Amino acid sequence: MRRPYALACLGLLCSGAPGKAGASPIAVVAAENFYGDVAGQLGGPGVAVASILASPDQDPHLFEISPSVARAVSAAQVVIYNGIDYDPWMQSLLAAAQAPGRQVIAVASLAGHRPGDNPHIWYQPETMALLADALAARYAALDPAHAQDYAHRLSVFQASLAPVFLRIATLRRRLGGLQVTATEPIVGYLFAALGMISRNQDFQRAVMNETEVSATGLAAFETDLRSHRIRLLVYNSQASDAVADRMRAIAVAAGVPTLGVTETEPPGTTYQAWIMRELDALDKAVPAAAP
Repeated sequence: MRRPYALACLGLLCSGAPGKAGASPIAVVAAENFYGDVAGQLGGPGVAVASILASPDQDPHLFEISPSVARAVSAAQVVIYNGIDYDPWMQSLLAAAQAPGRQVIAVASLAGHRPGDNPHIWYQPETMALLADALAARYAALDPAHAQDYAHRLSVFQASLAPVFLRIATLRRRLGGLQVTATEPIVGYLFAALGMISRNQDFQRAVMNETEVSATGLAAFETDLRSHRIRLLVYNSQASDAVADRMRAIAVAAGVPTLGVTETEPPGTTYQAWIMRELDALDKAVPAAAP
C-alpha cells in the first residue's frame, strides 16, 4: 500500500504505509528512488519513505536542492545516499541539519567503494543485498518490537534477488567476452558481471564528469563504431550531452545496436523487476553471432 510521506513531500516520490495503530512509521529519506524502493520493501508498514531523485525525466546531474527536500532530510530518522561524489548535495544537507540518533547509510562506503570508483553502484545487485542487510538492522534497532518482521522481509528480499543473479550467470555464457561501449559508465558493473569488455573508458568518464573528451578518445570511439569492433552502444536516456549524442548518431548510421538506460528506477516497478528488464534488454540488443 502506498501513502503520502508523513512529512511534506512537495515533489518527492513518496511511499510507505501507515504503521500499526498508535505507532508512527520510521521516517526514511533516500537520495535516489532505487534505494527508496529497497527501503520500502524492507520496512513495509513500519516505514514512510521519501525518494528525492525519482523521475526518469529528471537529469540527476542537474538536481538542485529545494526547501521541501531540506525539510524532509532534517526530519528523517534514516537517510540513505549513494556517496562517492554522485550526490554530494546530500552530504551538505546532512551537515546543515544535524540530528542526534539519525541513521545515515552511505551505500558506496557500505559496499567498499572509494572516490574515483564508478558511482553507479546500484547496477551491482550485490550492493543492494548489502543495503538490505544494513536497513533491516537499522529498522530493528529503531523499532525492536517489530524486529522479526524486518528479518522476515529481509529474507524475502534476498530470495527475490536470486533470479537476478541466475539471469546474469546465464547471460554471461552468451555475452561474456563481447566488446561493448557506452557514452557513460552507467551499466559498467553489469558489463563486468556479464563478462563483457567495455571499451572507451576514458571517454565514458569524461562525459560522466562533464570534462572535455580528448581528441584521441573521440577518434578511438568513432573507429570502434565505424569498424564494428563493438557489438553494442549503451547511452544515458536521462541526460543529454552533445559529444555523447554524436557517438550515438554515428552508431545508428553504422548499424551498431544501441540501448538507452536510465539512472533512476522507472515508476511503477521494483528494483528487482527493473534490473531484470535491463538484463533482458541487453540480451535482445546484442544479436547472436553469425555461425
